[in-house]
Amino acid sequence: MEILIPILIVVALLLIGGIYLWATYNSLVSLGVRVDEAWSDITVQLKRRADLIPNLIESVKGYASHERGVFEDVTRARAETLSASTPAEAGAAENHMQAALKSIFAVAEAYPQLQASQNFLQLQSELVDTEDKIQASRRFYNGGVRELNTKIKIFPNNLFARSLGFSEREFFEVTEPAAIAEPPRVQF
Repeated sequence: MEILIPILIVVALLLIGGIYLWATYNSLVSLGVRVDEAWSDITVQLKRRADLIPNLIESVKGYASHERGVFEDVTRARAETLSASTPAEAGAAENHMQAALKSIFAVAEAYPQLQASQNFLQLQSELVDTEDKIQASRRFYNGGVRELNTKIKIFPNNLFARSLGFSEREFFEVTEPAAIAEPPRVQF
């Protein structure tokens, strides 16, 4: 009987440890899936914006065809956005896209006929809506990354999380926060 008590204590501790490991593993998997889903949402919104860009360029080109450099910058930023596969690449592409969009809207301000064009106004509205969705998706993604990274770093999870295949994710940050502080706007 005396030997049975220590064995029961060891079994109980192993059982508690196993349950903790199981629960932690499942929560890390759930957080990882949530982060992947959030990244997918970001890529969908970035693709949506990229799909609007050619129409925007064509609208502006009809009025300001001599602004070739601006159109090339926007096209280059669009291609960079579409090819970004990591949050760091997407952040750099986001800086370039914002600068390019600001320059195309600056060109548009010089053409009152363009500003009155229903097609241009609709594209601008859709672009602003998409920019808002990108920012919301970015906040959701970064929140998920924060939760996952915190869960991986806290004790005692940090003792076994990496060995179970979990690693920290990178935040979707831009290198120039001022570039995206405000979505591009055109004042009519």
